[in-house]
Amino acid sequence: MNILLCVGVIGIAVAISIPLGRWMFYVMCPSQETRFEKLLQKTIGKYSQKDQNWKQYGLALMLFNLLMFTFVWMVLSLQHDLPLNPDGQEGISSDLIYNTVASFTTNTNLQHYSGESTLSYCSQIFGLMWLQFVSAATGLATVTAVARWLGNTKFPNNFYCDLGRATFGILLPLATIVALLLVLCGIPMTFEGAAVIQTLEGVTQTIARGPVAAFVSIKQLGTNGGGFFGPNSTHPLENVNFYSNLVETLSMIIIPMACVWLFGYITNRKAHVRIIFSVMLAFLVVKLGLAVYWEQAPTPALEGLAVTQNANLEGKELRFGAVQSPLWATFTTCTSNGSVNSMHSSLNPLTSLIPLAGMWLNTTFGGIGVGFLGLFAYIVVAVFISGMMVGRTPEYLGKKVETREMKMAIPMLLLHPLCILLGVAIFCVIPSWGRDTVLNSGPHGFTEILYEFTSASANNGSGFEGLGDNTVPWNIATGIVMLLGRFIPILISLAIAGSLFAKKEVPETIGTLKTDTPLFGVVLMGTLVFIGALLFLPVAVLGPIAEHFGLIGW
Repeated sequence: MNILLCVGVIGIAVAISIPLGRWMFYVMCPSQETRFEKLLQKTIGKYSQKDQNWKQYGLALMLFNLLMFTFVWMVLSLQHDLPLNPDGQEGISSDLIYNTVASFTTNTNLQHYSGESTLSYCSQIFGLMWLQFVSAATGLATVTAVARWLGNTKFPNNFYCDLGRATFGILLPLATIVALLLVLCGIPMTFEGAAVIQTLEGVTQTIARGPVAAFVSIKQLGTNGGGFFGPNSTHPLENVNFYSNLVETLSMIIIPMACVWLFGYITNRKAHVRIIFSVMLAFLVVKLGLAVYWEQAPTPALEGLAVTQNANLEGKELRFGAVQSPLWATFTTCTSNGSVNSMHSSLNPLTSLIPLAGMWLNTTFGGIGVGFLGLFAYIVVAVFISGMMVGRTPEYLGKKVETREMKMAIPMLLLHPLCILLGVAIFCVIPSWGRDTVLNSGPHGFTEILYEFTSASANNGSGFEGLGDNTVPWNIATGIVMLLGRFIPILISLAIAGSLFAKKEVPETIGTLKTDTPLFGVVLMGTLVFIGALLFLPVAVLGPIAEHFGLIGW
């Protein structure tokens, strides 16, 4: 039954992603000027007419994100004076505002606060929910532009048009459908303040509520992950039952999957993307299988008690159990979503390796658009290494991959571990910053610090908990890591695509390395495994692996 559930969820997601990818292609690269296109260009005005090169596209992207950052900073700073604040939420410290705005601008949604007790409805909707739309649209626009350059298409690249197409043509319609499904499941959608009720014991209780369904729909679809409530999707009003859990689980992965098909439609390399999709799917299946298997073991804390024959239910909602929880944990960290329906800190030590590995590689479908761009750097490296092994100038999609592209791809790959490992080292050395903020000592406490920086750098946003992260050092450090981990890879991907676009197309010969064969899939998988293992195996040994062997008495 457990296997059938996992296979069924993955099968449904794949089945939805194929037509969704084609529909996304029609929206992002329309063959004719539709009413939607005319309205979009009329709204944007003169800025919609220009065909931008990669530098102009990147500059427009950065300027828009800076505008987003500034606007939402103002909303959060003034929330106590703005309307839609029925619960009378007060102002927020500047370091927490910085961390929150950086988090939602970068599509990370790492939350060092509890939404229902910190933010007004105005801040949640016009600040954070708006960012969840446009930050996801930024990633989708970027992968579309990269695909157009790599595919040598004649379709003009314009960031503002791509952003509008992604936001209003894809994300908003899908979010409306998912929000309606969640309302039918029983998730609240109201602008009334918290409900004050009398319990059966005669105690007065205040129950937070709000426009939850709308917020949760884009939180899942946009690989955002930011919860309306502090406990995220473990909260009964954010994830009420099996059906809402199924809708939310599928929502977090269908667009990242569809982005792969979108790339294939734009570049007209469908066989190539089938190999890429198969590689991503293989990693997802392996991670999911290991997570479910390892979580069937009882928690070591209950060793010797009468319940030790049961699966690990610590930190889990019983309505989801020991299968739907690791299923969600795998999906949320493979797709850079970051929402949770269980406490990752309570996962068995080896199981906790799966979320960490998903964020370390950050290429198993990943966030909207940027997940494929993360794999793009590995593809460039794999093509270059393969070409050098056979003594031939490597080529990708008909363009020569030379030293210039490698000089950009390698820093892109090294930035991720640098942000994680440097941050962990600094916070482990300075007790007041890191060691004094962890709940647990030893390997588990080390993993709490490691997980936080991994989540920030991967723009994931999930937390290992047990960490007092709402401090000035944590807010500033993770804010910096989130901004670096988001925008530097995007700009480098645009630069590589622009560099390849400027080159003459090389005709395919008998010596050309084919990127649409199972052999290339194996080479790509090997590149991912070896680079990932070399970069992160030492910290994996110091954290979850050391904790596992410590608990079994080794």
